[in-house]
Formats: sequence, structure tokens, C-alpha cells
Amino acid sequence: MVKRFSAELVGTMVLVLFGCGAAVLGPAPFDQLAVSLAFGFAIVAMAYGIGPISGCHVNPAVSLAAFVAGRMSAKDMGLYWVAQILGAVIGAAILAAIAKTGVENLGQNGWGPGYLGEYGLVPAALFEVVMTAIFVIVILGVTGDQKHGVFAGVAIGITLAVIHIVGIQVTGVSVNPARSFGPALLAGGQALEQVWLFFVAPAIGAVLGALLFRLKVLEPDA
Repeated sequence: MVKRFSAELVGTMVLVLFGCGAAVLGPAPFDQLAVSLAFGFAIVAMAYGIGPISGCHVNPAVSLAAFVAGRMSAKDMGLYWVAQILGAVIGAAILAAIAKTGVENLGQNGWGPGYLGEYGLVPAALFEVVMTAIFVIVILGVTGDQKHGVFAGVAIGITLAVIHIVGIQVTGVSVNPARSFGPALLAGGQALEQVWLFFVAPAIGAVLGALLFRLKVLEPDA
């Protein structure tokens, strides 16, 4: 369990450092494609780096989906959540120590006036619910009984990259409460005030996606 805790902590730290780092430290002007690929490639790298140890959830919504689908115990889910949150905060802290802007800009998520595409709460919430559901469907699909082997990490990483390409202007893309909480905790202000959405919406999406497997709707025939 110590190994799995450590793997999830390191994996989530890397996801925040690479993904948010591309947004904060990357070339100006802001390059949406570069940030999208950074998040996707970070997941691919960690899938092969820590996947054999912990399954590379690096996302409380993914762990929740695994629990709802019957693939994880509540105890293990709770432990993963702690590791993921700590890893995200550490990743955000490292980024803040490097960035010239300090904690002012850590790639935090948000919505509304002044934030990227200035989308409202309803479209932001809908985006996060739907995209999280799609994300966990892909993850549960490629890691189920009929495993896709070495291609699973690639499929998951590509999915996350495409989600970012589609939705960065909407919310900055969370689909991951830990990824949102780390930067928001340090940035404070509006980011911390709005971070609740990036817990609630991904959780709803994760449950909806996982129920399709729990109810055998998307489980392949034996």
C-alpha cells in the first residue's frame, strides 16, 4: 500500500507540474494545443511509469469511478484520494517556486467573466460532467477484463489531450479534483472560491460513467 500511495502522489505531482507547467511556463502567447498535449503526454508517461504499481489513477474522479464500478475498495479509494491531493499540492508548489508569477498563475481552473472564454457556470458544469464521464468510460474500458495491454496508456492520454483541446476555453479543463485543488489552494481568491465545482461536476461524471460498467451496459460479453 505504501508503494501505491507513493505512486499516486508522484504521478499526480507530475501531472500538475507538466500540464499546468505548460500553461504557466510555456511560450507566449498561450498555446492551447501545447498545454493539451502536455496533459495528455503526462498521463501516457505516468501510465507506463507507475501504472504497474497503482494503476495510475492520479485523479480522485477516476478512483471514484473504479469504486463505483466495483474495481476498488472504499479504503483504497480513500488512500488514493489523500495521495492524489497531496501530490497535486506538491506539484503546484514546485511550479509556484519556478514561475516568475509565483502563486498568481498556476494554471488554475475557473469560469465566468475574466476567465479565458468567459463561459458561465451552467456550461462549465455541463462540460465537466460530460467530459469526466467520457474520460472514465475510456479508462474503465481499456483497463477492464479484456485489457488493451500496452495501448491502454496511449488511449487514455490521447483522450485527455482531446478533452483539453475541446474545453480549455470553457474551464481550463479539470475532470480531476486534485488537479484543480492544488493550484487553487495556493492561488487562493477566485480559484479557491470556484474549486467546489471541480469536485462536484467530475464526481457526478465519474459516477455516471462508472454506472455503465457496474450495470454491465458497457461491459463486453464474456
